[in-house]
Amino acid sequence: MPADAPAPASLPVDRENLRPDVDAALSAFLDAQRAQLAAIGEDAAPLAQATADLLTGGKRLRAAFCYWSWRAHGGQVDDGRRRAAVRTGAALELFQAAALFHDDVMDNSDTRRGRPAAHRAFAARHRDAAWSGSDVQYGSSAAILLGDLCLIGSQAEIRGALVGVPEDVALRTRTLFDDMQTEVTVGQYLDVLAQAVPWGQDLDADEARARAVIRSKSARYSVEHPLALGAALAGASPDRLAAVPTYGLPIGEAFQLRDDLLGVFGDPSTTGKPAGDDLREGKRTVLVSRALRTATPAQRELLLGALGDPALDLATVDTLRGLLVETGAVAAVERLIDELSEQAFAALDAADLAAPGAEVVAELARAAVQRTA
Repeated sequence: MPADAPAPASLPVDRENLRPDVDAALSAFLDAQRAQLAAIGEDAAPLAQATADLLTGGKRLRAAFCYWSWRAHGGQVDDGRRRAAVRTGAALELFQAAALFHDDVMDNSDTRRGRPAAHRAFAARHRDAAWSGSDVQYGSSAAILLGDLCLIGSQAEIRGALVGVPEDVALRTRTLFDDMQTEVTVGQYLDVLAQAVPWGQDLDADEARARAVIRSKSARYSVEHPLALGAALAGASPDRLAAVPTYGLPIGEAFQLRDDLLGVFGDPSTTGKPAGDDLREGKRTVLVSRALRTATPAQRELLLGALGDPALDLATVDTLRGLLVETGAVAAVERLIDELSEQAFAALDAADLAAPGAEVVAELARAAVQRTA
């Protein structure tokens, strides 16, 4: 199936009642969390509300990759494991929420999905109430704890998902889920490290580091691991499981490279983040690395001087966008996305997965790399 085929009119997550079922599982989690937090203390209510706010909406991309991989590896809608596939998708959404709460603190982000990021919202609550101490510290602390609560929730959800599943399948699935969490946590550290080490002196090392962060922090847990979890739940053979990274990883890498482009060029009305936010945050991406390879001395000085300045105005953001285009960096990243997509689709065709899951996984892959938000 060609990588450049048009995206479908309706998203795969809306088929076979997947989104409502994942949302129902998340609603059940939120109801239980509200009751549990209320029993601990009424002052904990804002934590439950902040979790609900973040879990409302979202693309449910990871849940969809998991479910449709389960279908592509032989899962049937009328067998007992559909519930496990749906709840594993909910566990992935909870883990995603945890990562976003923590990531926004580490990146010092202002917004998430068009709303103030959790640490900003809790800091504002502190200021508005004229409480003692640092509002910034209060907000960061609350967001870190929110992430921890979602991590706990993701563990509970995957545990519940695997009740009644054959022991060997449950063990394989749980091991994959645990490995995913470890890898993302390490990937977050590698991202923090990449932001701290010297930048622009060894461009090959810069790009290698940026791509390592992409793979460990985003590509595998966004695409490869959900696909592998769905395959494991379906009882896929070791050979089938071993084939998942051949298409899952390049799709995931292309997905994150698209995200890097959107972080600079995306429309705030669709991305939910301010224009050029990644430039203000100083993200050291493949896009920036490619620009530095061909930049003139003046362009290099401008880019390195402006990257990471939280006070960048829109005029400077526009100038930097022009620079990224003029140096050929944008075109280079688009070519890399195309190369990874072609590699992924060739591997996906070779995997010879079952219908209708195979076709829907391909649709999801196209939606992931062609998206505008």
